[in-house]
Amino acid sequence: MASDNNNYVQPTIPRFDGHYDHWSMLMENFLRSKEYWSIIETRIAESAAAGEVLTAAHKRVQDEQQLKDLKAKNYLFQAIDRTILETILQKDTSKKFFGFNEKEVSRISQSEACTASSPPQRF
Repeated sequence: MASDNNNYVQPTIPRFDGHYDHWSMLMENFLRSKEYWSIIETRIAESAAAGEVLTAAHKRVQDEQQLKDLKAKNYLFQAIDRTILETILQKDTSKKFFGFNEKEVSRISQSEACTASSPPQRF
């Protein structure tokens, strides 16, 4: 039985390469396979209002959702380059993070392409 476990290959995290539509499909599939997609589709239950006491079961469910959200965000952080991460303003939940604006991504990708293709300036 132990040899069966050695044949398991860990899936790689899809890296964002500037093509949002393609990457989002790959990333959705990846997160579904890890069972984290539900946290992207729905929001985390809001914290209790001030002074409201949570039941132990409700607190446990909320903690589990927050942990799943952190795990999903971890994968998203690994998938996106630092220069693009710096432009994403909404990083507090994985749902907001995953839904970063496609237009923003296109703008960043185009500006990087222009910078890379422009001739060096002489001073």
